[in-house]
Amino acid sequence: MTPSAYPSVDESYRVCREIARREARNFYYAFVALPRHKRNAICAVYAFMRHADDLTDDESLSIDQRRLNLNTWLDAWHRASFGETTSDPVFIALADAQARFRIPAMLLDQLVRGTAMDLERPSQPGQYDTYPTFEDLYRYCYLVASVVGLVCIRIFGYTDPRAEKLAEETGIAFQLTNILRDIGEDFERGRIYLPIEDLAHHSVSIADLAALIAKRRTLLPNEYTLFDAEAKRAEHYYKSGYALLPLIAPDSRPALGVLVAIYHALLRRIEQADYRVFSSRISVPTALKLFILSGGLTQVIQQRLFSSKSGEGK
Repeated sequence: MTPSAYPSVDESYRVCREIARREARNFYYAFVALPRHKRNAICAVYAFMRHADDLTDDESLSIDQRRLNLNTWLDAWHRASFGETTSDPVFIALADAQARFRIPAMLLDQLVRGTAMDLERPSQPGQYDTYPTFEDLYRYCYLVASVVGLVCIRIFGYTDPRAEKLAEETGIAFQLTNILRDIGEDFERGRIYLPIEDLAHHSVSIADLAALIAKRRTLLPNEYTLFDAEAKRAEHYYKSGYALLPLIAPDSRPALGVLVAIYHALLRRIEQADYRVFSSRISVPTALKLFILSGGLTQVIQQRLFSSKSGEGK
């Protein structure tokens, strides 16, 4: 391959922005409210995560082959991150973002480990991957969602160490929301993310879940209280998202505010639907996302006007 065949950093970021625009759904609306250099970095991280997810979720391949493909790809990233020439635009962009924002390599490895967790516990026909306790589920949520938050705040910018725990818990809120939305889809893939101790506490069996999903019926009272308890747990962690806002750099607060608001709106739509999440996928309407984004962009404009006037006064 000739040197001209390798994409530049700018071209690589463009590829990552396109991946995020096409795939990110909720996240991309928040990215728009970031300054360009931070938006580029977030899109690079997202594109990296997206490819790891795609390798993990390729159900046309065996679990062993998916695991092999993921490890081979991760090895290629490690070589690129240590300076080996690569033609992969995601690697090029991410290496630049990692250096620019001092993102620990350990966090990026944990992002991949999180996507691979479902490959570590393959289920047999008629069996399900489960989490005995909420503490077990919390660890899963930490790896697949909280680590994303810990990477993002490096890009957003912060100085108060309290931001790290709040970012971790914000990720928990987002992932619990995803779990509630995707109960049926996950169940059909042999995965149950509601803790077994919670099912037992509300007298809901795996057979009850199977019947609920297959028949798409209205929830029984004990099933409703199970789902409602998980939603209330998520609501608790959303408080950390709002508490995180003032601790990150002002030019990133509108973007984080948009992201938290969109995900929180998704949880509220699930609650308003009385947890009927099996017949159709619940989502936040585009019009509402745009309304939330408009509020974030208004804050961006106000910040820039204030900075401009402050500069004139000097």
